[in-house]
Amino acid sequence: MIKYLLKYFGLFVLLVLLQEFFFSNIQLSGYLNPYVYILFVLMLPLNTPRWIMLVTAFLLGLSVDLFANTLGFHAFATTLLAFIRPNIIALFSNRDDYNQGPVPTMAGFGLPWFLRYAGLCILIHHFTLFYLEAFTFHGFFFTFLRVILSSVFTLVIIVLSQLLFYKE
Repeated sequence: MIKYLLKYFGLFVLLVLLQEFFFSNIQLSGYLNPYVYILFVLMLPLNTPRWIMLVTAFLLGLSVDLFANTLGFHAFATTLLAFIRPNIIALFSNRDDYNQGPVPTMAGFGLPWFLRYAGLCILIHHFTLFYLEAFTFHGFFFTFLRVILSSVFTLVIIVLSQLLFYKE
């Protein structure tokens, strides 16, 4: 148990630091903004109690907000992601999938499943985040283009991280 707590605490800190010092500096004409820190929420074990998931997601988003000075946008979007994550997993899984492993990784569940799961989670997170930032539907299509491009870019980075670090 302590081993898992240390692993996830280390992942939490690592992703916040990578987001702040590396990924937040990647911006191509305002269209590509990868938010890879949500990998933490995506990688929480399937049997994580919902309240723990919500609290850690809120703290994760708040940590990114403190560095980015974004008034709670990340905290809201990440907490929303943690709230709907069990429903997304249930949407794409059947009971046999839960025998694949306790953590929803690409190695354990397969590339097609992981792409659907992570892609939808990232899309929901980015949609919420970017429209909260814009706080208007004026320029809806510009913001929507940012959501799509940033989601695809974030998904590519997350899949690459899965290939590099989660070989089982």
